[in-house]
Amino acid sequence: MGLSGKVAIVTGGATGLGAAVCEMLAERGAHVVVNYSRSREDAESTAARCREHGVDAIAFQADVGSDADCRRMVDATLAQWGRVDVLVNNAGTTRMVALDDMDGLDDEDFMAIYRTNVVGAYQMIRACRPHMKRAGFGAVVNVSSISAQNGVGSSVAYAASKGALNTMTKTLARVLGPEIRVNAVSPGFIATRWFAGPLGEEGLQRMIAQQEAATPLQRAGTARDIATSIVFLADEGASHITGANLTSDAGQLLVGSPLPAREP
Repeated sequence: MGLSGKVAIVTGGATGLGAAVCEMLAERGAHVVVNYSRSREDAESTAARCREHGVDAIAFQADVGSDADCRRMVDATLAQWGRVDVLVNNAGTTRMVALDDMDGLDDEDFMAIYRTNVVGAYQMIRACRPHMKRAGFGAVVNVSSISAQNGVGSSVAYAASKGALNTMTKTLARVLGPEIRVNAVSPGFIATRWFAGPLGEEGLQRMIAQQEAATPLQRAGTARDIATSIVFLADEGASHITGANLTSDAGQLLVGSPLPAREP
């Protein structure tokens, strides 16, 4: 039991939550593919930190919205280690549009968000499937969001895409067993640059204060908080769990969303 010697692909692994997942997998002895689309320096830095734990790690550029890129990344993983055991579908995108601004999104916005958040995850699972099946073990963790449960979030398209991801998680959990487990984690607020970018430092600190005041656990989530949930579902210790969606939000859903509608 455990992740030592296993091989994991983490999409969107260069920064924030993805980087925390990569490092935590490495801490547990897994070799890691740090996927990135644009942030090469960040991905190389994350891979270097992973290697400090005595494992092998590579940074790999690929757009998960491209099926060819997904297959190319899995092929490179197999060439490097001869196996792929864990897939964390963390890559995600959004567009900040107020939920009541129905003219703020067009069909291209929806398709771009779905292409990464839903189709990208599907394509990565499809590329990994035959190799996990052949090995008799595979763990997929899709990174969703509580926006799929409370209908809030950065935009209608983002919340809808995470709802679709949740449904796909259940569907593929049904059909990919017994060898492959498919689960999801739905984070609440996470104090990463996903929020800091559009809000600025002052806005981020205000959001942190809101979380600490409003949630039952009186805390704002960190990347490592969510990474712990993801790695739990990826580990063989969760071998009896599939089709689950683990909410990690400090109890935010219990009190309703204290977040403005414009935030992810």
